Amino acid sequence: MEQNVAAIIEAILFTMGESVPLQKLADALELDTDKTKQIIHQMMSDYEKDCRGIQIIELDGAYQMCTKKQMYEYLIKVASQPKKQVLTDVLLETLSIIAYKQPVTRVEIEKIRGVSSGHAVNKLVEYNLVCEIGRLDVPGRPLLFGTTEEFLRSFGVNSIDELPKPEPEQVEEFRQEAEEEIRLKV
Repeated sequence: MEQNVAAIIEAILFTMGESVPLQKLADALELDTDKTKQIIHQMMSDYEKDCRGIQIIELDGAYQMCTKKQMYEYLIKVASQPKKQVLTDVLLETLSIIAYKQPVTRVEIEKIRGVSSGHAVNKLVEYNLVCEIGRLDVPGRPLLFGTTEEFLRSFGVNSIDELPKPEPEQVEEFRQEAEEEIRLKV
């Protein structure tokens, strides 16, 4: 039975092409989530041991089948080379603010950065690293932004909880640098 369940999970993840929440997989298999998760983690281990070109990754409580990074060079020999997204310092700064402060409005991002951030936010949405996740319940109903599963995949984390936490000393140093920059501009 477990071999058959693994084959079903493999078929679902392969066919869907995007991440599938654990609960949906468990419901389709008519199993509880703990048993389903156990089978998926065994499959993940098997893929790793068998020196396979594919893997199953976990993204914030959902699972996706994808190609291992070490296979990329072989893929581009067959397919046209995908356009590489270039994350400039401005985009990385904006993305960091969104990742750590989400949900966050464009105005809040601009307040932190001190400059207009519309272009940067739009580029991050275009790259599918950031998306609109709702609206703030205040006059004008500004858009709220948050990170996407593509962000998690790109940065190799399962959830935003795995992002590195800045040390209090670093935060204080950044604050002092920002205050110094403000003094120099005045």
